Amino acid sequence: MEETWTILKVLQWTTDYFRRKGLEQPRSDAEVLLAHALNLRRVDLYLRYDQPLCPEELARYRALIQRRAAREPTQYITGHQEFWSLELEVNPSVLIPRPETERLVELALEAFGKDPIGVLDVGTGSGAIAIALAKERPQWTIVACDISWDALQTARRNAERHGVLNRIAFTASYLTTAFRSIPPPFHLICTNPPYVGDTQWDNLAPEIRCHEPPQALRGGGAEGTFIPQKLLEEAIPLLVPGGVLLMEFGMGQERLLAPAARALPGVDTVEVLRDYSNIPRVLRLTTVRHNPMTLKR
Repeated sequence: MEETWTILKVLQWTTDYFRRKGLEQPRSDAEVLLAHALNLRRVDLYLRYDQPLCPEELARYRALIQRRAAREPTQYITGHQEFWSLELEVNPSVLIPRPETERLVELALEAFGKDPIGVLDVGTGSGAIAIALAKERPQWTIVACDISWDALQTARRNAERHGVLNRIAFTASYLTTAFRSIPPPFHLICTNPPYVGDTQWDNLAPEIRCHEPPQALRGGGAEGTFIPQKLLEEAIPLLVPGGVLLMEFGMGQERLLAPAARALPGVDTVEVLRDYSNIPRVLRLTTVRHNPMTLKR
């Protein structure tokens, strides 16, 4: 007699299998993938523990299990990730948005309130930051750029899904290259740049190192601060007097980035702010409110 595989039994088997494979969240991964295979919400699984699965459903789920066991991120398998309570499409052309980046969005919203301002999101990826800001601040004019055409197309689809496509200008640009020939138009620049150092690369989890786009991860140099420092230098001329730059950075990089920021001309204040886990995570820089050249008259 053929064995009956119910939702509960399948989840128990998969959780044990993932645990033996060394996955950090075996039960959660099993539930997310089964809900995806059955086109259900995770909570629905708890209400249908005794429901048997047909051969077609088992086959779909088995294929997802194999991908996860090969250390493909669950978010790429399901094709979505939640950020700022928004469901976003994700794929291997974009980084998977992390919860700590929500701290950057929070700081951006606190910085200017609801007054109309110009915002630049550098390295937008999936569009997470730009879309979250557009949803929260309809008065803001937002430009989002990325060097990857595929990433920009993903961001555009996410913006369309959440009804803000007509309020975000998506532009192909390496860092701020596309904006250098125009007067300082931005009150706020937000960025989660590549910041993984060469010394860290081999120690990253396979889900990150082998699946997420390396051009969005590797910051250059042993410490990973080459691109963040370059972006600091480029961003200052693009900010209006009293403008704000918010930059996410990696563990311990504040000891290099904060002094570099303070040494730049036109900078007023530099602060290192912590994320929700109390880890230094965001560099907040403000530009002087007057033109430094006027002091030389």
